[in-house]
Amino acid sequence: MADQHDQHLKVTVDDGVMTIQFIRPQALNAVTREVAAALEAAVDRAATEARAVVITGDERSFCSGADLGGDSAAGGERKGVGLDIINAIIRKIRDLKVPTIAAVSGPAAGVGCSFALICDYVVMSEDSYLMLAFTKIGLMPDGGATALVAASAGRHRALRMALTAEKVKAATALDWGLATEVAPGGTYLERAREIAARFATGPTLSLGETEYAVNQVALSELDSALDREAEGQSRLQGSADFAEGVAAFREKRAAKFEGK
Repeated sequence: MADQHDQHLKVTVDDGVMTIQFIRPQALNAVTREVAAALEAAVDRAATEARAVVITGDERSFCSGADLGGDSAAGGERKGVGLDIINAIIRKIRDLKVPTIAAVSGPAAGVGCSFALICDYVVMSEDSYLMLAFTKIGLMPDGGATALVAASAGRHRALRMALTAEKVKAATALDWGLATEVAPGGTYLERAREIAARFATGPTLSLGETEYAVNQVALSELDSALDREAEGQSRLQGSADFAEGVAAFREKRAAKFEGK
């Protein structure tokens, strides 16, 4: 199959390395249902076409989460994108017997944080950051984030990220175990591709079985987490706090939550 390049995602394959790039720079690569569908199709391709995979955005942003600004989000963050497809993508990346590398610049926020952390190797630009901003709009982390962050950083750091919605900058992410390495300046993508090329020319059957086995152990709670997140998010989407959170986001003002 030829390389894919549309308004949602750019997918290229070069010497066994598949690069999947978000291309919605006007929205900091926020995810719509169309973007998610294109990403799922790319991951499906990777199972048979790639020996290593790089997932990236652009210099300004890796992925800022679900799109709250467009019509697709009018009924709520996950009613627009759909946790069904997000959860399917997360499971497929986990189960892919191909090494995956996230090349992160700018924010990896919301579900973008999950897309980065589900990868086997995370290269962050020194000015990038991870963020679980869900509570700012009256939601809870999803996309497997409740398991992914805890698996790498531990319970209290996971709760700190989830409850405070703070930005975890690259150096801190490395210290906490959320990043594999930090690349200086604008070299993050070059570094990710260098690692991917090494994997692609290595014993890929061995590498694939190895990362699959480690992920099955380290992320043994991921499926349960995805189910719990979907249930909790469904309840929260019907709350007055969520409606207020989305309204405040769109109106660029502080939200006034009432716990209802």
